Amino acid sequence: MRIVRDYTFVSSADRGASAAIGNFDGVHLGHQAVIDLARKAGDEIGAPLAVMTFEPHPRQVFAPDAPPFRLTGAAARAHRLEKLGVDLLYELNFNRTLAGFSPQDFARKVIVDGLGLRHVVVGADFHFGKARAGDADALQAFGAEMGFGVTVAKLLEGNGIRVSSTAIRTALSDGRPRDAAAMLGHWHRVEGPVVRGDQRGRDLGFPTANMSIDGLHQPKFGVYAVFVDVLDGPHRGSYRGAASLGLRPQFDGAAPNLETYIFDFKGDLYGTPISVALVEFLRPELKFDSLDGLIAQMDSDCARARAILAAE
Repeated sequence: MRIVRDYTFVSSADRGASAAIGNFDGVHLGHQAVIDLARKAGDEIGAPLAVMTFEPHPRQVFAPDAPPFRLTGAAARAHRLEKLGVDLLYELNFNRTLAGFSPQDFARKVIVDGLGLRHVVVGADFHFGKARAGDADALQAFGAEMGFGVTVAKLLEGNGIRVSSTAIRTALSDGRPRDAAAMLGHWHRVEGPVVRGDQRGRDLGFPTANMSIDGLHQPKFGVYAVFVDVLDGPHRGSYRGAASLGLRPQFDGAAPNLETYIFDFKGDLYGTPISVALVEFLRPELKFDSLDGLIAQMDSDCARARAILAAE
């Protein structure tokens, strides 16, 4: 998958695609349906499959002080899109200039002149242009005028609930990762490099792979059964584990992070990118009267996690 970040400097090989357009936070089932329609349209006209998205997320530009909300960072989103067979990712730099385009300017300067898209697919709730003034109907009108095809995808619902990034965030905040996964079409994952921690887990007999969750939506704090993919290096592969997400109340932690104990693993993962999938919420964070009490609980957590993951 090739990544293009500037719509004004695009090679001829990266023009003329059939593109799904949106933020694609989490790449949930609704997003995948939009991408599948772009794939189908591309197959019919002989065009490569593309996704157009924006980085940073527009909400980060317009509300920089808002609480972290993203389900996936840019790298994790690109990784998921590549798995879906996307040929081109237009990860456009979202700034005040782009945000100031009128809907017509966006269609002309970005879709037509910049990327030369032959077909675009958007969700029924799509808005674009300055002050979100353009909608799916306006995009269809511009397509007819400027010579590109437009498909508007119906919003996806499951069990009477509209599949959306907002609904997924709610499920994760409530400690319901399985409900989130049902809307995502895959486990919710935290992806990034392993960073150095205080190494207290090692001293307790549970060495952990620590990850920052800075900038990401924070699921319910507590202990989870998890699947772990080591994405690179000599230990690359899939594993199982138990992870603590939160502030580490036993040790008065200041910033939330994710600490994963990988079962039956020995090796150095510092700096290695890993992906941790939240499977089941086991319990909330607790502060114990003694370290012995904490260790006994961790033993119990791991035994329960092993049983849950073995059944998946």
